[in-house]
Amino acid sequence: MEFISGRDIVIVGLQPWDTEIGSNCKNIAVEFSKHNRVLYVNSPLDRITTLRNKEDKNVRKRLEILKGNQSNLEEIQENLWVYYPDVIIESINWIKIDLLFDILNKRNNRKISAAIERAMRKLEFKDVILFNDNDIFRSFYLKDYLKPSVSVYYSRDYLLGVDYWKHHGKRLEPELMAKSDICVANSNYLVGLCRKFNPNSYYVGQGCEVELFLHANDLPIPHDVEAIQGPRIGYVGALQSLRLDLEVIRFMAKERPGYQIVLVGPEDDEFKSSDLHQLTNVHFLGSKKPDELPGYINAFDVCINPQLVNEVTIGNYPRKIDEYLAVGKPTVATKTESMQVFADYVYLAENKHQYLELIDKAINSNNESLVSERKAFASGHTWEASVELIYSAIDDSLK
Repeated sequence: MEFISGRDIVIVGLQPWDTEIGSNCKNIAVEFSKHNRVLYVNSPLDRITTLRNKEDKNVRKRLEILKGNQSNLEEIQENLWVYYPDVIIESINWIKIDLLFDILNKRNNRKISAAIERAMRKLEFKDVILFNDNDIFRSFYLKDYLKPSVSVYYSRDYLLGVDYWKHHGKRLEPELMAKSDICVANSNYLVGLCRKFNPNSYYVGQGCEVELFLHANDLPIPHDVEAIQGPRIGYVGALQSLRLDLEVIRFMAKERPGYQIVLVGPEDDEFKSSDLHQLTNVHFLGSKKPDELPGYINAFDVCINPQLVNEVTIGNYPRKIDEYLAVGKPTVATKTESMQVFADYVYLAENKHQYLELIDKAINSNNESLVSERKAFASGHTWEASVELIYSAIDDSLK
């Protein structure tokens, strides 16, 4: 295996360490820390979040840190620290005047970088590698301020398809890609977008905690899903209307009342208010801890990923597919460009009618040989393998 060792790596990004859902960046940080020292920087509080969500437990923790009542640096394991910046930045994305936004964004970046430098001094980090997980605004100037030996921009989602990022992101993300030393992405679609602005762009695949899922067949069925009788058609992950097709789920539930649609994960407002909650064969089980998910997947007869096809999802590599396959489960998912890598192991549907046909087929044709093939395929999609490709890209840049 090719790896970089003995380096100091600073990670910035969109997902805090205490996120409730799976996080590519957290897995990458853990893998980095096996051979390097890693500082994982949580995004700082912004003014509006502080005012609107002060009762949220994660916000309360950050406020306690700002008051000096808790340490802002936590050692998670050997070589891995999580840092809570001791600053509040301004909420500026509502500003549509580019010049004014840039002035205030640079000020935010200066505050963040100064906070990171304080943590780096405390840990004696030097000559760092800066790894930016898709953070376009808050990390736009960090290369300029921190002056890393290598700056890496990691693209794992097409953020410009999301309203929040569109206005300033369309202008700033290409600039950020261009000034980064390298860009890495988890799908070929996203690599193609990166290469428009930076020729040093690399495909690094996607990882999965394979060992956690390969042995899920030995786990007991969780109590809340055990009570659900009938073929269980299951989904695990965030229930977001921007990414998932509610109509496909609704159609499946109504056309096959004997099938039990089991949805595991946090809901956005549209899911919470949808009529799916009135359907007796649709079951919302809420958020679960990451280490509980293998047990739920193991309880499903068929796993699904009913993605909408839009700007956000077309280049997306859904890590849950590897998780489903590592358990050996027959899987039906929406056909997209990025899903072609799974074409030999996943049933790919182009519309709601095909979803039903393929779920019926998946239930009726499943066998131990197919289960073994799915597991073997997923076994190659480890975080070790993905980070090895990241190391190779960084090594090219260092040379």
